[in-house]
Amino acid sequence: MEYIIICLAALIGSGLTLFSGFGLGTLLVPVFGLFFPIEMAILLTAIVHFLNNLFKLFLLGKSANLNVVLRFGIPAIIFAFLGAYVLSLLTDMQPLTDYQIGNHTFEIMPIKLIIGIVLLFFSLFEVIPSLTNLQFDKKYLPVGGILSGFFGGLSGNQGALRAAFLIRANLSKQSFIATGVVIACLVDISRLTVYSKQILNNQSQFDYTLLTLATISAFIGAYFGNKLLKKVTLTTIQNIVTFMLILFAILLIIGII
Repeated sequence: MEYIIICLAALIGSGLTLFSGFGLGTLLVPVFGLFFPIEMAILLTAIVHFLNNLFKLFLLGKSANLNVVLRFGIPAIIFAFLGAYVLSLLTDMQPLTDYQIGNHTFEIMPIKLIIGIVLLFFSLFEVIPSLTNLQFDKKYLPVGGILSGFFGGLSGNQGALRAAFLIRANLSKQSFIATGVVIACLVDISRLTVYSKQILNNQSQFDYTLLTLATISAFIGAYFGNKLLKKVTLTTIQNIVTFMLILFAILLIIGII
């Protein structure tokens, strides 16, 4: 069952990320989190996310705007290292507190609390009208890179914030998407560099068949998403995914997941 759920999430998430405020990481982290510890879910998502971004780079990369990539991407790379490093510190911290419901004891872990808050924050970009239409002047692109890179390194969720800044860069639709893909690749490289020790230490726990199938599913989603780029309306799907994201974030914060 976990194979079906994760692969379906990878396929849908990869397609959505081409023409919506949702990235693959936004959807995959909570889905992987249903079956793995949250820190492992972030590692697995990072791997699938990076490989899928390389595939999307092959499909769309030639349309990227180099100037925007540099102004936004360089700060994003630097602060992605910082976000990933903070994640490594949070992973080793002890529970903040615990509580009981019936015979079950639930622990509130720092890493889960932080990631839950980050996920909740990014979900607000889809449900609050003033945030949904939030845009920033293009002179603030480096600031957007700092924020997007840090939260990308910390949780893998940066798509909505990145889009809020890039939307003001006067890019065509194709260039907007391609530029976002290039920047996402840069952030992925940064955080995977920091995650590499954890990945090597935990590789025995990886289900490589699942990882391969999830990556292939993401490739398929990206391919067909690119084909349907001008035809698909995603408001209803975005609302459903946002609801699931908010629910998962709350359960993560209070230690149930």
